[in-house]
Amino acid sequence: MSGFILIVIIAYLLGSIPFGMITATQRGVDIRKYGSGNIGTTNVLRTLGAKAAVITLIGDILKGTLAVFIMKGFQGTEIWIALAGLAAIIGHNWPVFLKFKGGKGVATSFGVFLGIWPSAALAGAGIWLTVVGIWRYSSLGALVSFLCLPFLIYKFNGPDTYIGLSVLVAILIVYRHRDNIKRLWQGTESKIGQKIKV
Repeated sequence: MSGFILIVIIAYLLGSIPFGMITATQRGVDIRKYGSGNIGTTNVLRTLGAKAAVITLIGDILKGTLAVFIMKGFQGTEIWIALAGLAAIIGHNWPVFLKFKGGKGVATSFGVFLGIWPSAALAGAGIWLTVVGIWRYSSLGALVSFLCLPFLIYKFNGPDTYIGLSVLVAILIVYRHRDNIKRLWQGTESKIGQKIKV
């Protein structure tokens, strides 16, 4: 069990790697001072463009998937796999390297479920793309897709452990997007494609 606990700690540290911050810093920008102040892909896209956003997205996805794969590689049970994935998401949202002020967990959560239950994760990504394609709100796409995820995992015959994890992650996604929800309600939320001057 001590080995599994160590992997969960490693998963948290992996999740804490701030790829958005690193990518922006390499371009001489403190991403936290622009746009929403968030270190995630959407704010990087608005601030630094597509190339930096893609690097951030891939990094944030992979750290979630890697956390899951490490636990799977050491033959962790479903509950330990779920805990490793959750630790990576918590690491992204509250990273030790940035005084516990991180992102909203969308890409890392997607990476976790891509490693845990790929069919449901990809279906969720399809929902995100559809919502964003119609309304151009990244936050709305994240909210809708993750609220649908528990039903998708159930539909694709996922175990109760992963359904439970998806419910918890959906709650985290809603909590981390509470300001976005207010802006969506007020009609002031920024759309994908809007640029920010640096």
